[in-house]
Amino acid sequence: MADWEGAFRGLVAARGGALRSYALLLTGDPVAAGDLVQEALTRVFGRRRIGDDIDELEAYVRRAMLNQYVDSRRRLKRWHAKRHLLIDLPHHDDDRIVVADEVRRALATLSPKQRACVVLRYYEDLSVAEVADELGCAEGTVKRHLADARAKLAVQLAVNEESAR
Repeated sequence: MADWEGAFRGLVAARGGALRSYALLLTGDPVAAGDLVQEALTRVFGRRRIGDDIDELEAYVRRAMLNQYVDSRRRLKRWHAKRHLLIDLPHHDDDRIVVADEVRRALATLSPKQRACVVLRYYEDLSVAEVADELGCAEGTVKRHLADARAKLAVQLAVNEESAR
């Protein structure tokens, strides 16, 4: 067995579920999330030199996922502007599923950077400084993205932003 195979199996066994959850939050689509995880794993493990520390590997894979997500959204922006597909979501009786669908749809309206900031800040529970470091931008930029995203989500989800804080 090659050196990378043990590291790969260990990472997928230990953190595969967390990586899939992270990808699902970024993409909002289970199929796209699976593709994102697979692409990130391919990129990380496609390099000749790779360590075997699970935490370090997971950080590399998460960074690759974030970069791939933001890049793909940028590339597809023009395509989506020209091709309009309307999909009627099925009706659910379960309130939790309805709320999850509403949140997913609201997250889908955010820009890639806004969505990445929201996921890193509120799902990954990173500080503003850590989010800025992850995205390679200034803290003020992260604060602006978060403020814009919160305002947009508050309107779409009919939440009073003052009471949500």
